[in-house]
Amino acid sequence: MYPITITGHRVDLRDFRPDDIPQALAVFGDDEVTRWLSFDSRDHDQATAMINGAIERAQAEHRTEYYLAVTDKTDRMIGFARLGLSGVKAAKLGYAIRADRWGHGYATDAARTLTTYGFHTLGLHRITAAIGPDNTASITVAKRLGMTYEGRLRDHVHTNGAWRDSLLYSVLTHEWTDHAATL
Repeated sequence: MYPITITGHRVDLRDFRPDDIPQALAVFGDDEVTRWLSFDSRDHDQATAMINGAIERAQAEHRTEYYLAVTDKTDRMIGFARLGLSGVKAAKLGYAIRADRWGHGYATDAARTLTTYGFHTLGLHRITAAIGPDNTASITVAKRLGMTYEGRLRDHVHTNGAWRDSLLYSVLTHEWTDHAATL
């Protein structure tokens, strides 16, 4: 199932392409954005390696992740969204939008679109999101998705030279079905 495109209300999600690399630097290379992620800012070569790796993994016979470009309706990359498959019918959700596009609902739409895909197309049972405790915008996205707070993961990621806790949120397929009906 490569390449894929998933249509949202405000954004589309699609597999990365090599021509995304210049636009990807506005996400992967921006300290303001990566402050909230589980990795430090990347330079051009590192961002290129990330995109090429995502393209290669997307073409694998048994896909273990859906690491997708988030694009506006003109197909310009403005971020990424990822479902990393883990466990039995479970996945970890992650997303980021370039800083100059914050506050327009793009992260919420990307996360909602990918979560719907995970439950309805991939047949997942559980999707989690691990969010930095200070990332109030992402916590708001998780709550908008109907995710439930499960607890704090201590020293969960090492980023920007220090260990950081994460707050764990989750949603189950039957909760999503109920929640999605109210969106």
